[in-house]
Amino acid sequence: MDQIKGSPDYNWFRSAVPLKRIIVDDDDSKVWSLYDAGPKSVRCPIIFLPPLQYPVYWDLMEFCDGFRKLLDHLHLDKVHLFGASLGGFLAQKFAECTHKSPRVHSLILCNSFSDTSIFNQAWTANSFWLMPAFLLKKIVLGNFSKGPVDLKMADAIDFMVDRLESLNQSELASRLTLNCQNSYVEPHKIKEVAVTIIDVFDQSALSLEAKEEMYKLYPNARRAHLKTGGNFPYLNLPLFLQV
Repeated sequence: MDQIKGSPDYNWFRSAVPLKRIIVDDDDSKVWSLYDAGPKSVRCPIIFLPPLQYPVYWDLMEFCDGFRKLLDHLHLDKVHLFGASLGGFLAQKFAECTHKSPRVHSLILCNSFSDTSIFNQAWTANSFWLMPAFLLKKIVLGNFSKGPVDLKMADAIDFMVDRLESLNQSELASRLTLNCQNSYVEPHKIKEVAVTIIDVFDQSALSLEAKEEMYKLYPNARRAHLKTGGNFPYLNLPLFLQV
């Protein structure tokens, strides 16, 4: 984490790109936190959806409605979405939800999934809101890489653990609820959306079965396979998007 936080690129980004906090719902406790970088002339930008950092939404349709309001607030009619893990699933559901009036130009899905049944926790999804924060963190940490990893991957894991520690009980419980409540992507509704699938060959939280299901769901998708990267290749391999 110290290596990521102390890197010149990270320090430059934090100093040059201020964190914005935006409220688009009637409930002012739902705050979107985002970094807005790049030229304002780009009217179809790429938006990165990470695994953890969102307002507290307990339902997928509620999330999609809130994200639509965020795009309206930013005056963005169409966007490219890069989604990692849960972020990738939410990106697919948003594209599906808005298919009658498309808002998504393309999807880049990194270590993502299309069906929450792979986690086998649909029966507990409605009880996460009752669990204490330390137990919720333990559930999330159980998906992180175990055993020896290289320095860059260790730094990425430490960084995500730090981000995890910053979340309160409601934030953690809502993420796990979205991640595990019974839902799946309906690919026929987003068949016109260009898709790129990025996954890794080394250890990650996704099973081989989940990866193969993504390939079947999007047979025409472009594929980018990484030899290493673990659960967070976008952190420990920051240049892989340039390939």
